[in-house]
Amino acid sequence: MAILQVKGLQIPCQGILFDKDGTLLEFLQLWGPWADSLLNQLEAVLSGMGTGFTMERGRVLGTVHDSEGHIVDYDRQGPLAIATVDESTGLLAGQLYAAGMPWNDAITTVRKLSNSAMQEVRSKRQAEPMPGLISFLQSCQAASIKVAVVTSDSTLAAEEHLEWMGIRSFFTSIVGCDRVTLGKPNGETAKLACRELHIHPNQAIVIGDSNGDMQMGLNAGVSHVVGFCPPGKEAVHLQDADVVIGDYHEIRVSPDGA
Repeated sequence: MAILQVKGLQIPCQGILFDKDGTLLEFLQLWGPWADSLLNQLEAVLSGMGTGFTMERGRVLGTVHDSEGHIVDYDRQGPLAIATVDESTGLLAGQLYAAGMPWNDAITTVRKLSNSAMQEVRSKRQAEPMPGLISFLQSCQAASIKVAVVTSDSTLAAEEHLEWMGIRSFFTSIVGCDRVTLGKPNGETAKLACRELHIHPNQAIVIGDSNGDMQMGLNAGVSHVVGFCPPGKEAVHLQDADVVIGDYHEIRVSPDGA
């Protein structure tokens, strides 16, 4: 069995379950423009209704803005980082409902705004693999370690983003929020991925950038949960991680444990 060497840990491993956003690709490069467009559109609708957000703009999705209003960071424990598509839709529709729009119209409006924002993202295809990721995936492939994606995004969107980065072929299983009843931090997503990799959860590890990923892995019974936090960022939100890495150069794959 292959061994993963991570900061002094020697982890027997047959499968790795990767979160997508913030773990395989740089989060804000993809989702910053989407969130910015969506918040601008939503604010315009609210303004037309004679009101605004019920809270400070950055608290709506968990975004950090500079003095000019541009998104420069995000809350690793906030909705933008962790929420599913449906959860985000409900959260944003709540802003319209609070302003007096009927709930069914609020949901429909947010979906339209979200689709419009996503069309802008698709036109630019701004998604690049994290540093060292491709060589790490190649090492896993050479060592017969199976890999899967477990994400709060939709399965179709995950497929699309992996294709943009040219890494879709590495992954045997992709489990989005639409394929499970209970998303993160419940363990259902990880368990389904393990079934599709034909391994037991205790033969797998999870790598993710949120504590929801860590809790998902623990709830599924995986061997280890590895937090991903790029250099320069605080990792205090990854309190349930067994170990935290800053990039994929910090993991070595040994096919025979040597």
